[in-house]
Amino acid sequence: MNLVNLDELMASAPVLLDGALGTELLRRGLEDGACPDSWNLQHPDLVAEVARSYAQAGSQIVLTNTFRANRIALQPYGLADQARAINRAGVGLAREGAGGHARVFASLGPSGKLIAAEEIGEAELRAAFEEQAAVLAEAGADALVLETMSDAEEAAIALAACRRTGLPAVVSFTYDSGRRRDRTLTGLTPEQAAARMTDAGADAIGANCGAGIAEYVEICRRLRAATRLPLWIKPNAGLPEIENGRPVYRCSPEEFAERVPALLEAGAAFVGGCCGTNPEFIRACARRLGPPCA
Repeated sequence: MNLVNLDELMASAPVLLDGALGTELLRRGLEDGACPDSWNLQHPDLVAEVARSYAQAGSQIVLTNTFRANRIALQPYGLADQARAINRAGVGLAREGAGGHARVFASLGPSGKLIAAEEIGEAELRAAFEEQAAVLAEAGADALVLETMSDAEEAAIALAACRRTGLPAVVSFTYDSGRRRDRTLTGLTPEQAAARMTDAGADAIGANCGAGIAEYVEICRRLRAATRLPLWIKPNAGLPEIENGRPVYRCSPEEFAERVPALLEAGAAFVGGCCGTNPEFIRACARRLGPPCA
C-alpha cells in the first residue's frame, strides 16, 4: 500500500488530473450499456492505453477504471462476484499506463441505490464500500476518490470505508439539479456537502460531472468559502446536446483550458475533466498551466 501526502502534492499545485475514461473506452469499442469496468478483465491493454494517453498528455494523477466496481453497482451486469478481480486489475492497469509519470488514484462511484428510498440498507452499503476500498488499497492505489456522489448519507458511509484503509480520501459531488443547477440529485448544496464531508474527515472535497467548467467556477468558489480543504474539480466539456441518441459536447479543448485560470482563482487545487473531455483537453490545460513546480 502506498501512502501519499496531499500536502506534498499541494506544494506543486495546481495539480493536473486526467479526463473522462468511459468515453475513451467507447471510442475504443465499448458498447453502449456495457459495463466499462469489465474491460479491466476483458480488454486490459485498452484500459492501460487510456491511462497512458493521459499521462503522456500531462496528467499528474490518473484514475482507475473502477467507478462502477462496488458489488452493488456490478450486480445488474451479473459481475458482483468479480468485484475483487475488477478492482485489483483496475489499479494495476492504471499504474502500468501511468508508467511512473503520474500518481494512481482509485475511483469509487455511487451504488446507484438510495438509502432514503429504502432501496438499500446501510449495512449492505457499508460492506460493499469496505470491500472495494480494501482491495483498491491492497492493490497499490495512492489515494481513493469518491466521485459523482449525490447523497450525503451514502458519501459518509463510503468515506468511512475509505478512511479505514489509511489512504487519503477525496469526496466529489455532482451538481446538476435545482433551479440554478447548484444542487445534487438529493438536494445537497455545495456548502452542505463541504460541511458534512469536512466533519466526516475527507482529505479533499470537490465537484465533478454534471456541468461545464464555466458553471463549476461558481460551485468551486462556494466550496472554497465553506472549507479550507483542498478542492478537486473535474467539470464536463460543457453541457451536452443529444444527437442520434448520444451526448455531444461542443466545448473545445482550447475553450476548456481558457477557463482553467478562473477555476484556479476560485480556489481549485486539483483540476481535470469529466464527460466529453479527452487527452487533448488535458494537453491544452497543461499548455495553459505550464510545467509543474518541482
